Amino acid sequence: MAASGGDRRVLARAHDTVVGAGADLEADAVRQLVLESWQRSLGYRLNADRIVADLELTDEQLRAYRNAHPLHAALPVLQKLLIRHAFDAELIVAVGDSAGRLLWIDGDRDLRRRAEGMGFLEGANWSEPAVGTSAPGTALALGRGIQISGAEHFGRVVHPWSCTAVPVREPGTGAILGVVDITGGDTAADATMLPLVEAAVAAVEAELRVQRLDDVATHRPPAPAIVARPELRVLGRDVGELVHTGGTTELSARHAEIVTLLAWHRTGLGVERLSELLYGREDAVVTLRAEMVRLRRELPADLAPLSRPYRLPRAIDLDARRVLDFLDRGAHKVALGSYLGPVLPGSDAPGIVAIREELRATLREAMVADAAPDVLLAYARTDDAAYDLGVWIECLRVLPAKSPKRASVLSRIERLERELGRVGHTMQPDATSAQPPRS
Repeated sequence: MAASGGDRRVLARAHDTVVGAGADLEADAVRQLVLESWQRSLGYRLNADRIVADLELTDEQLRAYRNAHPLHAALPVLQKLLIRHAFDAELIVAVGDSAGRLLWIDGDRDLRRRAEGMGFLEGANWSEPAVGTSAPGTALALGRGIQISGAEHFGRVVHPWSCTAVPVREPGTGAILGVVDITGGDTAADATMLPLVEAAVAAVEAELRVQRLDDVATHRPPAPAIVARPELRVLGRDVGELVHTGGTTELSARHAEIVTLLAWHRTGLGVERLSELLYGREDAVVTLRAEMVRLRRELPADLAPLSRPYRLPRAIDLDARRVLDFLDRGAHKVALGSYLGPVLPGSDAPGIVAIREELRATLREAMVADAAPDVLLAYARTDDAAYDLGVWIECLRVLPAKSPKRASVLSRIERLERELGRVGHTMQPDATSAQPPRS
């Protein structure tokens, strides 16, 4: 299954034709199952250049869900047959549920860190509707084992990878329980890999059958359903967009501020404290209460804030927190791709300003401390870091000595020093963030 250089070029051209241009493809240019998967992916309105796997499960949800999932009991079998060999073979083994969410990932440590850059993380959704063509997602869509190599993937960020995946079925009913995936370089999709993963999955299904017979008297409860949470989008937006099961509600600037503060402070806020965070003073209680009445009319009943203290009746995922979750998991590239701009940039509410600056500072610190050179350089080119001399100096420090990018970075540093009046100042990688010069 490993592709030659010529095969890779053919695949890349086919991908550009179908996925990039939406044109018809010549016969036999790509496998039929791949072409059909690309067409399904296009039908989901995915962008091949902006594939970001959503982290659908929080750490707390992930722990509870994994412990209750039927495949948890089969992990020792996978450890023996696949995982322990993955370290020496420079491969990753991933186990997902029937919805394509990755529950366990193990294997080569360096490869796992690289895979985090494309959002291949525990808790992330790798189904076809989420990321397009990939071995785990497409195997679940087709209900059988498959291999996907290089540019056969829908998302361009996944083109350097190859993978093999096989669904796992429930022994009694034949329903799909999940998927086992091998990801890595060309060897992850060579001719020996599919029968190897199929054999491992057969062993897993046999283990599940034995456990069911042994535990007839003690029925395992079904895995808890993970209901998608409502999501509030406030990054780079002056108004809020609340996505929920009933559709999408656009929130005014003030209402977006209130819901953002309540989503950030999950345990709730007293009326005086919320008034202070919203208006900058505690004596605006009457104004706040009137605004809260109007907000409740705008929101679905199950999302209308409660009082004493003010709090949300159910958790709402905040896109700003999602960026922090990606950073916590070391997925710097995905975090940067998810950061669409400051939190409600037009707001001057003290509580929003504090959230905005906390997110901005955390992102900067993580990028400077741990991001790969290409990710750090991409961050340096954002509006947040365009005039941050310390970030550009760190880019120069981490770029390889022969990198052709060093010249433009050095030129940028020299221009910033001139514009900021810092010529001759000692350049330090941890220099503080600077603002553009005032006109």
